[in-house]
Amino acid sequence: MHDVFVPRSNQAAPSDDPLQRIGPVISVIDDDASIRVAADSLLRARGYTVGTFASAAEFLRSQQINETSCVITDVRMPDMSGVELQTALRNQGRSTPFIFITAFPEESARLRALHDGAVCFLSKPFDAPTLIRCVEAALAAGGATNR
Repeated sequence: MHDVFVPRSNQAAPSDDPLQRIGPVISVIDDDASIRVAADSLLRARGYTVGTFASAAEFLRSQQINETSCVITDVRMPDMSGVELQTALRNQGRSTPFIFITAFPEESARLRALHDGAVCFLSKPFDAPTLIRCVEAALAAGGATNR
């Protein structure tokens, strides 16, 4: 597991009106609905705007790809893995920060993800404070802008 510790930020809660959103947009991509729901709840409670996706393909087809400031993704998913998604976005010239989560921590996947710029690589189950520290580090690394 790769943890990055940064100070907590004081993010304002986003408005329900998409035109009034403030703060970074976090995209959570996992084929496990319980992980998507838990991450969505945690991140919204911290004031982030969150979009959840059941697959990499669903995320790639979405408009949120252009608004995303940070991606949190499972490593193993049907059709396209999280590492393959990161590679696809890098090949499009996107430098969006990535956080990987996995129930199957394989050293080769961890090394590839970190080599390609992942901010964190977390093993499931992970705790909420660790995920928040990783998100804060990812946003600091990415300048909290859309990539």
